[in-house]
Amino acid sequence: MEIKANEGKQINIEVDGVEYMRIPIKTKLVTKDDDLGDVLDEYTKEVRQPGDMIYVSEKIVAISQGRAFPIDEMNPSWLAKFLVKFVYKSPHGIGISSPYTMQLALEDVGLPRILLGCAAAAVTKPFGIRGAFYKVCGYRARAIDGPADGVIAPYNRYAKMAPDKPHKVAKEMKERLGNDVIIIDANDLGANILGKSDKNLNDKFLCALFKDNPLCQNSQQTPVAVVRKVEK
Repeated sequence: MEIKANEGKQINIEVDGVEYMRIPIKTKLVTKDDDLGDVLDEYTKEVRQPGDMIYVSEKIVAISQGRAFPIDEMNPSWLAKFLVKFVYKSPHGIGISSPYTMQLALEDVGLPRILLGCAAAAVTKPFGIRGAFYKVCGYRARAIDGPADGVIAPYNRYAKMAPDKPHKVAKEMKERLGNDVIIIDANDLGANILGKSDKNLNDKFLCALFKDNPLCQNSQQTPVAVVRKVEK
């Protein structure tokens, strides 16, 4: 297999004085009808070695769980349309700034926590503090995403929830593959670890390995990476 970085990215990275390879793995277009374990096994079996870690985009985990929905089939409530007016619209992503994604947040996170998050954001905003909403509402709100031009079709017209029970999923994948599995929510602004097969793995270290987001999920179709320490 030819190891090739995605455009504008690099294969190797140094963390704490140690060099690591992040090998992008191109997969099929994952759907709700796919078994995640089958996909990971099929596309990493010729690459992965003992001691490697397998990083998986949270997006394909959520999709395989049936937690992504075509917006043409969604009908956001009046409450979702109202609450979205108070959400900061980041130039780097939709988040829950659309009625579709806000509707998913209401369904998956729950109204009480969403309202508490909105209150926290309102109190901290005058002080220039951002992110209070997501700190209150947690990963289920933070990992919600909506339609975007840069996403591969048909998911450029979908809204999706966060993956369900990501730590449990990561442990199940390790049992099947034999390698530690990391479920990550990464973009060009940073990374968050949603699930990991070993609770002793350090989140800061795991994020540092992906601080430049070497994965791409539009035309490159590489939602998985095999991470390997480079032996000198």
